[in-house]
Amino acid sequence: MSEQPIMRTGTSSESLAGKIRFGVDVVLTDCPEELKTKRVGLLTNDAATTAVLPCPYTVARKALADSEMNVTALFSPEHGIGASAADGANIGDVKDGLTGLPVYSLYGKNFAPTDEMMEAVDVFVVDVPDIGSRFYTYIWTMSYILEKCAKMGKPIYILDRPNPVSGLLELAEGPLLDESTFNSLVGRWDIPVRHCLTMGELAQLWNSEKEIGADLHVIGMQGWERGMFWEDTGLSFVPTSPAMNSGEEALIYTGTTLFEGLNISESRGTSFPFRAVGAPWIDGIRLSDAFNALCLDGVVARPITYVPSDSWYKGESCEGVMMHVTDRMSFRPVGSMIHLVNLIWMNHRDDVKWAEYPTANNYTGADHFDRLIGDTRVRETIEAGVSSETLCGHIMEWTSVGNWSERVKEHLLY
Repeated sequence: MSEQPIMRTGTSSESLAGKIRFGVDVVLTDCPEELKTKRVGLLTNDAATTAVLPCPYTVARKALADSEMNVTALFSPEHGIGASAADGANIGDVKDGLTGLPVYSLYGKNFAPTDEMMEAVDVFVVDVPDIGSRFYTYIWTMSYILEKCAKMGKPIYILDRPNPVSGLLELAEGPLLDESTFNSLVGRWDIPVRHCLTMGELAQLWNSEKEIGADLHVIGMQGWERGMFWEDTGLSFVPTSPAMNSGEEALIYTGTTLFEGLNISESRGTSFPFRAVGAPWIDGIRLSDAFNALCLDGVVARPITYVPSDSWYKGESCEGVMMHVTDRMSFRPVGSMIHLVNLIWMNHRDDVKWAEYPTANNYTGADHFDRLIGDTRVRETIEAGVSSETLCGHIMEWTSVGNWSERVKEHLLY
């Protein structure tokens, strides 16, 4: 009898529909005793839904509050409990209309639970989706909770969810964050831009590497495999934030978010956020031709004209390029978008500028590009002027993840 092939690119997603269970589905079936008897604080938002129970796409906090779990307080990450607030906006405390529970914001006045908040709970549960990029802030909110739970001697449970851009470690892409220079909610510690771990795996890694010492429990998924992209799960993508609407957007976002650090629209305020970049002064045809001439693996550019309703150049006609992923396995979003930044820098030197990007965690918005990429060398090299051919060697060095696979192997759950 021959062995069954290992699924790496998820070609049979239809057969998986209903077979994948998130951590929340598992805990709804078999709830740990202390989550029934102790006061539970839950970090979550509207994007956290169930895969199966009580029916697919049930808002997780409602399902948990109606279950045996004793949820007494809610906590929200960036974008708020509704996952609908603007990027970087200061979020206040509210009352949840779905459960009637208080919601304490961890993106605004506080980024970690206060001692007073922690006195109201006995155990913490984290159930929020991630999209696999270092600068997506939900993982760092989890990291602050992990540290606080360790300090206060309270258990923490992570209800695990898929990494929508795949968990294959060979797809991880740097740079690793230079944490001696950068520490913010777009990157605290030295992980790659595309890390290829789940929330639970990251928690286990940090609890060990950073010697946090939390009483950590991860409720793993059932049916998910490392080689799956979101499209392979057989599940619809629930928007994780206002401009994150699909698994493909999550993949491209890993590179195009770098444009937040320049005076260039990353197509927020359109029906295709993060899939295109542009500005009124860009020549879209010339840029797409130059990008496609690089023959980068897994991606092609198409010239586009659009009018964003938000962020840079709101209400203005922008020319630029839209990214089309032709091969998910070979596409390298970080390296590809560094090339695109450099092309724009070379061809539009009088117009392109590094830009501030104020957020609740960085009020001045200073050094945003460096904070995103996690390393000053990329900006410094592009500023100095470098050809695309020379840049290739630099990108190979910058996007290396070093011994990442070795560092994380004992913390892998799937």
